[in-house]
Amino acid sequence: MPLSVFFELVEIRTKLASILPFAIGTLFAVTYFHTFNAMNTILFFMAMLLFDMMTTALNNLMDYRKAKDAHYQTTTNVIGRANLAPKLVEKMIIGMLIVASLIGLVLVWRTDWLLLLMGMACFAIGILYTWGPLPLSRLPLGEIFSGIVMGLGIPVIATYVNIAPGRLLALDLGWPNVVLRGDFIAIIALGLACVTPMATIANIMLANNMSDLDEDQRNHRHTLPMYLGSWWSPRVYALLAYVGFLAIIFGVIFGALPAWTLMIELAWPLVIKNVHRFIRDPSKQRTFHTAVINLVIENGLLVLGLGMGAIL
Repeated sequence: MPLSVFFELVEIRTKLASILPFAIGTLFAVTYFHTFNAMNTILFFMAMLLFDMMTTALNNLMDYRKAKDAHYQTTTNVIGRANLAPKLVEKMIIGMLIVASLIGLVLVWRTDWLLLLMGMACFAIGILYTWGPLPLSRLPLGEIFSGIVMGLGIPVIATYVNIAPGRLLALDLGWPNVVLRGDFIAIIALGLACVTPMATIANIMLANNMSDLDEDQRNHRHTLPMYLGSWWSPRVYALLAYVGFLAIIFGVIFGALPAWTLMIELAWPLVIKNVHRFIRDPSKQRTFHTAVINLVIENGLLVLGLGMGAIL
């Protein structure tokens, strides 16, 4: 398989949606906890990227196999368009999953077993997102789960692998009691930092589903815009685009985030312009890229602000 086709299969251009939350979590560990573990960070980055590519390839495979629209299957989906053998794609998916899992187990050995539970939850949601008799992506739940796993799960784990066990969260077993404890203030601070990636990643999925509404109806995918309708869909989209700005302001006011993170507010005029442009004409070809731009600029400025906070 040519590398260019592989990159299209795993949609490598979309991986900023996982790399930026990873950077947010890593820099949060540096700015808030003043600690950084290079080896754990590298291992988690490799496992995260492999798993993200695996889920994207699995999504393309499931869309190909379950497509009701023959035109979509043969000319739109990369597997049909590039004449890829589904069995080959299956083997690649399994290979990426195995390698990501092995790296994850090494990370568990280097940290503690609470990471195993967090990783298993993210893996389960990522796989069930597109696989199984009732994939999450074909329900009005895709935006919620993609936002939680990528926008919250990735930063939390990126922070967790950089700090000593128990500083953020800890799970104590003492039969017959199980106690989950943590630093409440740190959890709130990290949660405020995660609002932006959660909202913008969910918005990518919402924009995608709004753009593909007719195609999804033909292929029996019951996505969130079908339930929200033409009145609520654009309003939810706008809310998700703007809520991250408010979360950062609250974080700075309460001392949870460095003042440098207010750099994200510089994106406000462009985000407003992009939101209005997409809402007027939700199209995969003409305006979907504006949702991606919003994700990159909002999270990019947040990463820059956290980086400046870590340095200064």
